[in-house]
Amino acid sequence: MFGRQYPGFFITIEGGEGVGKTTSSTYIKSWLEQHGMDYVHTREPGGTPLAEKIRELLLGHSEEAVAASTELLLMFAARAQHLDQVIIPALKVGKVVLCDRFTDATYAYQGAGRGLSNEHIATLEQLVQGDFRPDLTILLDLPVVTGMTRVRQRGELDRFEQEALTFFERVRTAYLERATQFSNQYVVVDAAPALADVQATIDSILHRRLSVYAGE
Repeated sequence: MFGRQYPGFFITIEGGEGVGKTTSSTYIKSWLEQHGMDYVHTREPGGTPLAEKIRELLLGHSEEAVAASTELLLMFAARAQHLDQVIIPALKVGKVVLCDRFTDATYAYQGAGRGLSNEHIATLEQLVQGDFRPDLTILLDLPVVTGMTRVRQRGELDRFEQEALTFFERVRTAYLERATQFSNQYVVVDAAPALADVQATIDSILHRRLSVYAGE
C-alpha cells in the first residue's frame, strides 16, 4: 500500500455525519495506548495552527457564499500544511498517525456532494500528496437519516451539517463506492449496532491490520 513508504502506519477514519467518528477515534487511541504504540491523533481540515484557521473558514457561517471550487482549494491548502508539519514527520519516525478524515472525504463531500470533478480533485491530490495514501481507512457507515438525527440532537449545526439529506446521500454513496474501488485500503464498519459491537469490530480490524506494522 502507498502509505508503507514510511515506517509508521497511517489510519484514517471516514464517514458521513453522525456515524460516531469521535467515539471511534477515542476507542482507537485507547487501543493503541494499551498495545504500547506511539501515535499522533489529528484531524482534517485542521491539525496545525494554520490549517485550523482554514477549518474555521470552511465550517463557519458567513454572509458570503463559499464557491465549491474555493472550498476544494482550501481543503487541499490545509492538507498540504497538515502533511508537511504533522503527518509525514510522525510517520517518518515510526509513529501511528490516526486522522479524522483525509482525502477520501474530499472525493465524497466536494466531489459527490458538491458535484466537482473527480479529475480535478485527483490533480490536486497528486500535487499535494503524490502517491501517498492511508495504510488503513475505517469507514463508519450509517443510514443518512439515522446519522443526521444524531447530529441534530447534539445542538447547533455547522455549515456542512446544514446541507440537505440528498447531499449526504451522495456523500454516503461515494464513500461506499470508494470502499469497493480501494478494498485493500478500506474496511467498512456498520455503525448502527450497539457501541460495544462496533468497538469489537474495530478491535478485530486493528489486530489484523496493525500486526504487520508491529512486526507480529
